[in-house]
Amino acid sequence: MPLEARLQEHPLSTVIACVSNLSKSYGAFKAVDSVSFDIAEGEIFSLLGPNGAGKTTTIKMLMGILKPTGGTATVRGLDCFRDRAAVKRFVGYLPDEPVFYDYLTGKETLRFVGEMHGLAKRDIAARWEPLVARLDLSDALNEYAVNYSSGMKKKLALICALIHDPAFLILDEPTNGLDPFATRTVHELMLELVHQGKSIFFSTHLLDQAQKLSTRVGILYKARLAAMGRLDQLRAEFKEGGSLEEIFFSVAQSESGAANGGAPQ
Repeated sequence: MPLEARLQEHPLSTVIACVSNLSKSYGAFKAVDSVSFDIAEGEIFSLLGPNGAGKTTTIKMLMGILKPTGGTATVRGLDCFRDRAAVKRFVGYLPDEPVFYDYLTGKETLRFVGEMHGLAKRDIAARWEPLVARLDLSDALNEYAVNYSSGMKKKLALICALIHDPAFLILDEPTNGLDPFATRTVHELMLELVHQGKSIFFSTHLLDQAQKLSTRVGILYKARLAAMGRLDQLRAEFKEGGSLEEIFFSVAQSESGAANGGAPQ
């Protein structure tokens, strides 16, 4: 379904996550610089940017892994760093490069994650089984997860992120390492979850995926949020009738020109 049609079917309503002037510095280096955005229930918000723009740092602050230098990030009114344990009740997180314990199989990993979320043992398998089948991971569940391929690790980590039925998903480059069949399945899952009223925040450098999936997009460039909005809004501002790829390069060119103290060349 086209982005504009999804907007009409699922208008933005209640804000589930709020980022306000969020910053992270390492000495004089600014990894994230005064970034602000909201994420509503029932939307897919994608954060775009080149490598090193600050996407993963922003996600790690949302997950409470990193403490912000300035500003705030909240999920359902809970501070993402101060209340990070409570936030994880509502959030499912897929890191870009999942890491698993050396001596746990895929099945043991899923059982461990489910128990950490307080699920009863009888419910854990009922949660993972349809996802495992859909992501074609059934034959590997009794193997050690540490020996999985990068794509298999990504699938297992996605199931871990979904096992407690979170209201809000944070996905860092969710299709990195996946083959085209698995990529299509992940995209289908994302759209189904949003139609159920869940919210998704994902980072990517794959502009075609963001254009196909997103309700709104934000473009990070050199640690700052250079543009944000629906695709039609960004077209009106940066590239009339353009693709998201054309908009992205127009934004980058504008930001480079501003940084150099003049109009873009």
